[in-house]
Amino acid sequence: MCGIVGLYAKNKKLRPRIGEYVSDMLIEMSDRGPDSAGLAVYPPSDAKSRKRWKLTVFSEDARENWSALAKSLGEHLGGDVIISKRASHCVLSGSNVRKGSGNVMDKAGAWIEAQRPDLTVMSAGDTIEIYKEKGLPRDVVKKFNFRDVGASHAIGHTRMATESAVTTEHSHPFSTGQDLCLVHNGSLSNHNRLRDYLKTQGISFKTDNDSEVAAGYLAWRLGQGHSLQKSLMHAVDDLDGFYTFAIGTRDGFAVLRDPIACKPAVLAETRDWVAMSSEFRAIAKLPGAKDAKIWEPEPGKVYSWGAN
Repeated sequence: MCGIVGLYAKNKKLRPRIGEYVSDMLIEMSDRGPDSAGLAVYPPSDAKSRKRWKLTVFSEDARENWSALAKSLGEHLGGDVIISKRASHCVLSGSNVRKGSGNVMDKAGAWIEAQRPDLTVMSAGDTIEIYKEKGLPRDVVKKFNFRDVGASHAIGHTRMATESAVTTEHSHPFSTGQDLCLVHNGSLSNHNRLRDYLKTQGISFKTDNDSEVAAGYLAWRLGQGHSLQKSLMHAVDDLDGFYTFAIGTRDGFAVLRDPIACKPAVLAETRDWVAMSSEFRAIAKLPGAKDAKIWEPEPGKVYSWGAN
């Protein structure tokens, strides 16, 4: 099963309420995915924010001392690290502009992986923040207080675990690279073989979830210099199975269904927003939904919206 939701606010006046709208969409998809829920949010970015890096990090320990972690990380990087805690997750951020320092964000991620292997980096970029947890969607929404999140757009997922464990790490979204994420409804039949190949190409995996393989595949294609559009069109040829993907980017989101289009998906658009979901009932409560253009995405066709 699984449920997907996505919302992009074309009207900037809606952005402070993105969290409220997407929370209701996630809860509406509870019967499609009662095991876990997650949200990738993209707070509005500008030239100033893009000079900073952000890592969203998860800890199973409710007593995690994030301040101490930030202090140690800052000493390693040679600069201040700011924290913003939200339930079991914390956003660590700092300046990316340091002469001779190389990629500060990569250094921060590598340090956490080496020094604190008990922690999980959920996302990296200058904009994206990923929050996910096992449990009913309404409980996850409440735990993270998603309703107070402001963003230009967000991608969410409710999971029914059919092929791997019910854990926070197995939940969606999966990060596919800096400011990129993927959520998936469906099942891939060639994920084990593809995972083995991608490992030879330097792609690493944290779970046995087939959806993470799709995320890793996308990261690999993008790393070869392909555009998002071209990478997704290659996916149509290389990924066997049935799926609906929603992919979050810094500027917006994209949607792709497999060539047979076994899994449901609905798109809707108004002057103020673009939304997608596995079922229209998750979109129906959005302001102006009754006047939206509504359609089912065609098989094997990439749809995308965003600032660019």
